[in-house]
Amino acid sequence: MKIAIDISQIVYGTGVSTYTENLVKNLLEIDKENEYILFAGTLRRKQDVLRIFPQARVFPIPPALADLVWNRFHTFPVERLIGNINVLHTSDWAEPPSKAFKVTTVHDLFPFKFPRLVYPKILEVHKRKMAWILKESQRVLVPSNSTKEDLIGLGVNEERIKVIYEAPSLTKTSSEKVDEIKNKYKLQGNYLISIGITKLKNTENIIKAFHLGSAGKDVKLVLVGRPVGVELEEARNIRILGHVPKNDLGALLTGSRGLIYSSLYEGFGIPILDAFNCEVPVLTSNISSMKEIAKDAAELVDPYDPSSISEGIEKILRGPRGFIEKGLARVKDFSWEKTAEETLSVYKEVVSKT
Repeated sequence: MKIAIDISQIVYGTGVSTYTENLVKNLLEIDKENEYILFAGTLRRKQDVLRIFPQARVFPIPPALADLVWNRFHTFPVERLIGNINVLHTSDWAEPPSKAFKVTTVHDLFPFKFPRLVYPKILEVHKRKMAWILKESQRVLVPSNSTKEDLIGLGVNEERIKVIYEAPSLTKTSSEKVDEIKNKYKLQGNYLISIGITKLKNTENIIKAFHLGSAGKDVKLVLVGRPVGVELEEARNIRILGHVPKNDLGALLTGSRGLIYSSLYEGFGIPILDAFNCEVPVLTSNISSMKEIAKDAAELVDPYDPSSISEGIEKILRGPRGFIEKGLARVKDFSWEKTAEETLSVYKEVVSKT
């Protein structure tokens, strides 16, 4: 088979980027029989794509043009760029027309669940893309049963949906590395870590919860990411680090007293597994995919209630060892190799039905 995968999203440092990079690397590792054609559309990030996958074909197609040509007008088949293929695996942004069997990964339904938190133009892109998924995709891959139910609610036939879990991307680092990175960011003492600073990540309620209890007296709250749609200022015992490279994030997570991940919605929640892998206790939400992925290995809280989050913080600080042990057991259920194997099975399945 000739299998084409759109890797355009690989350069943005998001969960979709993590998924794309790890899926492709593991597919190339386990499958020596089929030919993989990796392609990306970007104007300014060509070298970033090639740094990860030197064999990729990069075309000067910015996101706005991809949406216009492929989502809006749905013209210019992808074969005109990359030649004939058997399977097309599409990404997070555009749905190009193709004669091949189409597999699409839908990571979450955030734009549809929380339209008020999405720029109107971005929401329209996702609506156009979803219309073509409904019409053309033989299989739709989702990272959780929670996302599967969301997708069924949008009208996708359940038989076309396949749940394939993702996996952790970070591992525990040495104490020497932790000290080095803490010094780099001028962090002293104990701290909790929260990844992502947006309304969806529930940053405002996390800060309220942090100040409600006694935790704020003994530990700091470290916020990682660039604030988006949230007005924040550093306050007592709160640090905003901004964007943190992946190589540093593993050490910051390993060195923390716990991960606070009480989002309002997630399609999967890779940071939960990253924290388990780094032997760090996790507090997460009792809704959406988070309770599905964490199960009983994390402290589950009501993300809409700061007092619930605050009580959860106290629990993971008081008794971290139990959470760490359960997290290490739970994370063994996930691997990128398994993700790749199950995805490859889907490719074979759609082609075999001809």
